Amino acid sequence: MHSRIRAGDVEAFREMFQEHAQVVYRHAMRLTGDWTLAQDIVSLTFLEAWRLRGKLRDEGETPRPWLMGIATNVLRNTARAGRRQDRALARLPARETTSDFADEVVGRMADAEQLTAAQAVLARLRRSEREVFTLCVWSGLTYTEAAQALGVPVGTVRSRLARARSRLRKLADEELKRRRAGRGEVEPQHGTGQVRGGRTEAARSNQETHR
Repeated sequence: MHSRIRAGDVEAFREMFQEHAQVVYRHAMRLTGDWTLAQDIVSLTFLEAWRLRGKLRDEGETPRPWLMGIATNVLRNTARAGRRQDRALARLPARETTSDFADEVVGRMADAEQLTAAQAVLARLRRSEREVFTLCVWSGLTYTEAAQALGVPVGTVRSRLARARSRLRKLADEELKRRRAGRGEVEPQHGTGQVRGGRTEAARSNQETHR
């Protein structure tokens, strides 16, 4: 399949898209928190993949690490473009906007709040740590696949992921306390506050969970 894609076989490329588009979409959605932008990321990723198809290697049985590496670069470029746009918009006069109260938005409010909280914490990590964490934990790549996607040694992936987990535990506690204080909630005064399947469990990559 890799050789067919390198040769420009449209049907092989379509098969790759059908198999991996949702993985790229979920990864982009978690990082951006924007359904429309995540769809754009998918389109840009596969457009770039088609342009770079000649560089697809035969390492492994799946092109997923290669695609996620491209998606990571697209996300970086999109974030930079977004920051430039925000700075440009900040220089424009403010104008009144009308909020969208569609039922679909209401139905997604809880998920959006959780995603926003997660993004707030992840945003405080170094970019290198954030990319490793999201690839290994959220998107389920193995250490080897993440290393291929980012173009770094496997040992680097392991060390970055360890640092990310350590910092996330501390930052998540701070974020939780801040949000509870903002809602006027009282911190629990008994027990350890640890819940099975909570942050610690969620911060484990798929391959570690099934060891």
